[in-house]
Amino acid sequence: MALISPRTPPGTMELLPRRQVAFQRMLDTIRRTYERFGFLPVETPVFEVADVLLSKSGGETEKQVYFVQSTGGIEQGHKPDLALRFDLTVPLARYVAEHERDLAFPFRRYQIQRVYRGERAQKGRYREFYQCDIDVIGKDSLPVAYDAEMPAVIHSVFTALDVGPFTINFNNRKILLGLFEALGISEPERRVLVLRQVDKLDKLSREQVLELLAGEGIGLAPDVASQVLDMIGFAGSADATLAHLDGLALDNDTFRQGVAELREVVTALQAFGVPETHWRVNLSIARGLDYYTGTVYETFLTNHPGLGSVCSGGRYENLAGLYTKSKLPGVGISIGFTRLFYALEQAGIVQDGPSTVQVLVTQFDPSLMADYLAIGAELRAAG
Repeated sequence: MALISPRTPPGTMELLPRRQVAFQRMLDTIRRTYERFGFLPVETPVFEVADVLLSKSGGETEKQVYFVQSTGGIEQGHKPDLALRFDLTVPLARYVAEHERDLAFPFRRYQIQRVYRGERAQKGRYREFYQCDIDVIGKDSLPVAYDAEMPAVIHSVFTALDVGPFTINFNNRKILLGLFEALGISEPERRVLVLRQVDKLDKLSREQVLELLAGEGIGLAPDVASQVLDMIGFAGSADATLAHLDGLALDNDTFRQGVAELREVVTALQAFGVPETHWRVNLSIARGLDYYTGTVYETFLTNHPGLGSVCSGGRYENLAGLYTKSKLPGVGISIGFTRLFYALEQAGIVQDGPSTVQVLVTQFDPSLMADYLAIGAELRAAG
């Protein structure tokens, strides 16, 4: 009989023991930091009921879901009713809705587990990977002060991981929405295109970006495009950025609320003692246009800009609206750990961890085997 060639599935990470030690110790560092900030552990099943898991999905997400089916179900032609989770947010929403009466709010949870996405496997992009999430969920309301705690946790995590300099970028989506409302840019697709072009300011000149904003598919008038760049393209200290926003004097309630919340986050973050060398207000950050409603975060490693954001998240107003009538606002962040580990490994930052073996009891004389075993037992009992 021909031998079967041993091979791992595409898009998965499998490490040798000493490298696995390094992987596990970094995960433990993240876990300890989360717990030091008072977050409680939660684990959810690797698969969820399909109609629950897919209730908020659609488009590309649904195309990447792995469905779970037993061999018996396949033989009987049953449609799969279970699916592997593709993130930890939807399971969290189900968890909070299901256990709402048993939880104390604000509910502070961390979750470190694998998730699964049927993406095209390539370097640094996995089909099975760890996410390390924290969220604070409120009942009916959640003070903006919790939004400032997220950068404080990010700072502690990446300082403890010792991966080099990093910057936590944050913004408030209400500022962008208020700007768009005031300028009459109402179509969601158009707003996405505007932000995509403005994001090129670090690579193109202001004049080139203005041309893109006036081009096909966006069509902003020159004065409107200039106002967009004047606001989103501003770069300075937190105080300078807030003064810049105040100086715009836009007559829009959403904009003013966003600026007030941003100022509150900055004040609280300074009280947390996080040095401004590690964070900045970045008005071009606009992740999750269809999900996040307030503060949003993106974290970048200074020496590895090509890696992209290594920790992101934001504020949302109703986590579990599809599963309960209760209003459950929250704020959270997520670290895509497997991808981060791969990038650090490729950059030479990650080295093999030390062996978990501390003592070796040698066995030179078979007649003394009982003594050797007793020595090993005594050492283990002593820690």
